[in-house]
Amino acid sequence: MVKHIILWKLKEEFSEEEKKQIKAGIKEGLEGLAGQIPGMTEIKVRIDCLPSSTVDVMLDSTFESAEALKTYSTHPKHVAVADSKVRPYTAVRSCMDYEI
Repeated sequence: MVKHIILWKLKEEFSEEEKKQIKAGIKEGLEGLAGQIPGMTEIKVRIDCLPSSTVDVMLDSTFESAEALKTYSTHPKHVAVADSKVRPYTAVRSCMDYEI
C-alpha cells in the first residue's frame, strides 16, 4: 500500500470567501474520484484547518501500489479535476508518497 499526501497553499490573490469556495471545489472534485480510479482505496481532502496552519488544503489518499499511484497521476478523470479545480488556484504544492 502507498500513501499519497499533498499539501497546497492557495494563491494570495483570492479573498477569504473565494478561498472558501475554491477549497470546497477541490474537496468535491477530488473526493468525487472515489471508486473511479483503479487501485485507489481511499481519498480524503481536509479543508478546515486551524489558524496555525501554513497550508490551505490537504489530500490524503491511499493506493494499492506505487503502480496504482502512477496510474492515478495520469488518469483522465484525475487530470480533469486537477486542471479545472486545483492547478489554477494553487501557488505551492508539496507532496509526500510512502509505503505503508
